[in-house]
Amino acid sequence: MKLTNDLENDLFYIIQKQSKSLTFFYFGFTFYTFSYVIYTTEVINLKLCQLLEAIGLVILIISAIPLLTFRVKNSYLKIIYSIYCCWLITILLRGFIFKYDFIKPMLFDPDNGMLLYFVPLILLFPQKLSAYKKTFDVIIVLGVLMVVYDLVFIKKLLDRSKETQEFIEYSAKLLSLPCGFLLLTYKYHSGKRIILATGIMIFTLLFSIYKARRGLSMISLSILMAYFFIYISYTKYKFLAVYLFVFSILLGLFLSSNTYKIGKKGLFSFIAERGEEDTRTGVEIYFYNDMQIKDWIIGKGINGQYYCPEIDLDQPTNYRNLIETGYLQIILKGGLIRLGLYLLITIPAIFLGFFKSNNLLSKAAAIWIIISLLSLYPATVNTFSLKYLLVWISVGICFTKNIRELPDNIVKDYFRNSYALNENGVIE
Repeated sequence: MKLTNDLENDLFYIIQKQSKSLTFFYFGFTFYTFSYVIYTTEVINLKLCQLLEAIGLVILIISAIPLLTFRVKNSYLKIIYSIYCCWLITILLRGFIFKYDFIKPMLFDPDNGMLLYFVPLILLFPQKLSAYKKTFDVIIVLGVLMVVYDLVFIKKLLDRSKETQEFIEYSAKLLSLPCGFLLLTYKYHSGKRIILATGIMIFTLLFSIYKARRGLSMISLSILMAYFFIYISYTKYKFLAVYLFVFSILLGLFLSSNTYKIGKKGLFSFIAERGEEDTRTGVEIYFYNDMQIKDWIIGKGINGQYYCPEIDLDQPTNYRNLIETGYLQIILKGGLIRLGLYLLITIPAIFLGFFKSNNLLSKAAAIWIIISLLSLYPATVNTFSLKYLLVWISVGICFTKNIRELPDNIVKDYFRNSYALNENGVIE
């Protein structure tokens, strides 16, 4: 593929002002995310953590404004995306209460707050390789923070009591799971980054199994398996890759089963005990019984709740505003209309990324969207997290024709080497 200087600028580089804004955006986002993860541990003053969240939130909001381009080139996406964003606004307006006690959790809770409804706006950020490069950098930063977090709270992570479940739940979905996107795009990163990302993902899987977090275990395993199959597809040493993969899994399980024993309970004993435990059906039955036809169609809005008594021992009322099944959570707030519009965006993106692309970046983006859709049953994927931001970044990659058509060698050379065009429009 021959690149002109105009096409190079359109695909690769963002102006200096936007580059600084994107750096500050990710800095504020990281500050907000890690402050919330620390907040969930309840070992640091909660007001201090929320103050830090507020600082991060202000930084990311201010820096996001110059990045909004309001330019969607694909005509189909422009129409569906515009309708989807308008529908999200109606969700925010329905049930919003202008009171401090309501607004505070809306701003500081990335799981069930209002910020997740603004995540699709990242589609309006510059869709260029230099922007994706900064995204890769912040994935590494969050991964390193996950390592620090694990070391500091290792005793809590090894504790299997119910009170410590959130130590792996929040840290994994907010800090470590985005490392999976690095693995899916492994060709574009240094060996050190891939080793770090692989280690983080494996430990996330092992800790989720150890703590019997079945949904998190499934998501982590899905990402690792997708990475394995991508690697097999591209490597010349397929037999060696399979051998090393199987050997690593067996070695990891052997070491883990001996290292993480507590008393008489090994690595898989806890999740084996919970293997047939049904924690979803009762909640879902209450959900189905409470939802009316109108609720199924348009949802109940930002403050939508459903009658669900005797599920949480410490729940303040018999009404819950969260259901752990992701696609039902989407329906609870925005109805089948929101879910349908979301699928109308993501499914075509998957098709374009897989079958209409020339590079691994686009195919990895399609795989990330697939994993996010499959994860809507065991988990609430749509949260204010980098994991969900990557879904919409992936949508942007898949719908950007010029990026999909870039040869893999050009993308690889840009991410791993200094990139320059000669006078003939080819890489030097």
